[in-house]
Amino acid sequence: MALPTVYNQIDDNKHKTYYLMAGFVLFFAVLVWVFARAMEVDSVGALGLVGFSLVVTGIINLVSYYFSDSIVLGLSSAKEITREQSPDLFNLVDNLSTGAGVPVPKIYVIEDSAPNAFATGRDPEHAAVCFTTGIINKLERSELEGVAAHELSHIKNRDTLYMTVVVILVGLVALLADIFMRSLWYGHGKRDSSSSSSGSGAGFFLLLGIVFAILSPLIANLIKFAVSRQREYLADASAALLTRNPDGLAKALAKISADTEPLETANKGTAHLYIINPLKDWAGKLNNLFSTHPPVDERISRLKLM
Repeated sequence: MALPTVYNQIDDNKHKTYYLMAGFVLFFAVLVWVFARAMEVDSVGALGLVGFSLVVTGIINLVSYYFSDSIVLGLSSAKEITREQSPDLFNLVDNLSTGAGVPVPKIYVIEDSAPNAFATGRDPEHAAVCFTTGIINKLERSELEGVAAHELSHIKNRDTLYMTVVVILVGLVALLADIFMRSLWYGHGKRDSSSSSSGSGAGFFLLLGIVFAILSPLIANLIKFAVSRQREYLADASAALLTRNPDGLAKALAKISADTEPLETANKGTAHLYIINPLKDWAGKLNNLFSTHPPVDERISRLKLM
């Protein structure tokens, strides 16, 4: 295994994610400014609204960051287990945590025969990894080790922070677009009478605002999918570095993706957290642009090159 290749992939994925996150925040700020100008707010007032919206977004992200793990685990019907209940799994996670240099996370189990796993928590000191009974029973130890290393890498790389921010921003973009379109609908008469005297500038921003309102939710989701895919590639590379056995994770990904059983407790709001998309339906066949997970074949190919 060529260790420089692994390090380079980790560094490359980190930089790509930073760029995507910066681009997302910039896109959100531009969207607020355009909508404000389309509503005939002057330039200074529009900039003020941009600043206010970013502060509010930060507060919302902070609150959700502290409570999102409990919400996700509750929605997934996950139950915390003790070392006495599953000593082998605990020892595996314990050893990997030591190697990764992170505290041993809490371990949760979902009673479901569909093989899958995810990590959550606001930071390495307040983290949890969750496995289905299916993944524990169906994978060999080296494969389960690869999966556990992948999830611990998410924790070490603080991916839960990234994805919490992204999911909130996507929701806010959709909300802003909806509010803007509704304001146009209900305030149509007033805007007609006032815009006639305001010149072509107001008309330009109004048209631009409508275009943004239509396209922005799609653009926001594409950015979310791109960020999520980069985090998966990064966790795969980090796991290979941690276990020194990329083949174990590659075999695990192949087995999990080949399993046709859907995970009953998963939904569209939590699907992006799992190591493999747990929704085994038509949505899994859509173009890769609209998937929160990279193609499994591409992930396996990258692992085999390490």
